[in-house]
Amino acid sequence: MNKKLAASVAVGLFSVALAHSQHSWMIGPFTKIDSVNPCLIPSASSVFSCPVRNAEVTWEAKDVFNPAAVVHKGKVFLLYRAQDRVGKPGGTSRIGLAWSEDGLRFIRNPVPVLYPDNDFMKQYEWEGGCEDPRVVRSETGEYIMTYTAYNGRVARLAVATSHDLIHWKKQGLAFGKVGKTDFGDVWSKSGSIVSRWVNGTPQAVRINGKYWMYWGESDNFLATSEDLVHWTPVPGVDGKPIPVLRPRSGSFDSRLVEPGPPALLTDAGILLIYNSSNDGDRGDSSLPPGTYAAGQALFSADDPSRMLSRSDSCFFKPERPYEKTGQVNNVCFLEGLVQFRERWLLYYGTADSKIAVAVCNKP
Repeated sequence: MNKKLAASVAVGLFSVALAHSQHSWMIGPFTKIDSVNPCLIPSASSVFSCPVRNAEVTWEAKDVFNPAAVVHKGKVFLLYRAQDRVGKPGGTSRIGLAWSEDGLRFIRNPVPVLYPDNDFMKQYEWEGGCEDPRVVRSETGEYIMTYTAYNGRVARLAVATSHDLIHWKKQGLAFGKVGKTDFGDVWSKSGSIVSRWVNGTPQAVRINGKYWMYWGESDNFLATSEDLVHWTPVPGVDGKPIPVLRPRSGSFDSRLVEPGPPALLTDAGILLIYNSSNDGDRGDSSLPPGTYAAGQALFSADDPSRMLSRSDSCFFKPERPYEKTGQVNNVCFLEGLVQFRERWLLYYGTADSKIAVAVCNKP
């Protein structure tokens, strides 16, 4: 890394906790907090007046899962995906909000904070909904959410912004046209923006003058941005996005890989926690087919496309009954990570049905 770049990213960097029996750059180990898990479950008492249906719906009665996490005003806030029992396919998704004094026990906002509406995004969000948020803070204090807009046919990465986590402004699709390719129509999701941790929360950081984001499902790709709202996929000579992380045959991540929480800039490099699915025919025989488990990858701090190392095995996998049985069986899907009270708190969806938390006491 050159001296100018090193100086620009040195503030706020810290050493990542060592993971037992894994690479020294990895974060962990994490312990699931059985005394409170699952820490958030569906609720049939939460009622919302849906502007598209023009009717009241129990918006989180079916499932709650896949949460983003930030520390705001001394509390942990979760922004999570919630499904009703009405929409197709499988219920319409909206983004809910909950907060906690201790990071373990949460109070819910009674209505969702981001949802399909009769607006310019309806064609992309109805009636599948708004799914799988990740949230980072900008240098000016604004919150940036990447989320999946799903209309039941194509999943597209979208962006929303907020100053208070409650009122969100939809900014539109993350990607537009690049050359002859309209990336706005490409199946895209799971935007993990490269960040450093400031006061417990991921804050987006520039590398070589740009913001960077890992994104995609199946393979993982890169995109860059000047403003955290409009993103440009990094293309190859053929105009298609270049994969920087791919599935591995014979491994827990043999079927697909998908970014998890915001990528973490450390003094070892860029640490990306990623979710993966196990292929039943060419995967890890110790895991059931289709199991979602998590791995970690390390990329160069001055070249986010260059992978330096990768976990040999999954560091997080379904073990508890609520992780093994639900809307989709055998799923731990990691999306939220914060530093709170001198420890890491990791939030994840369990079997696409509930939310749980795990802790690492080595911040």
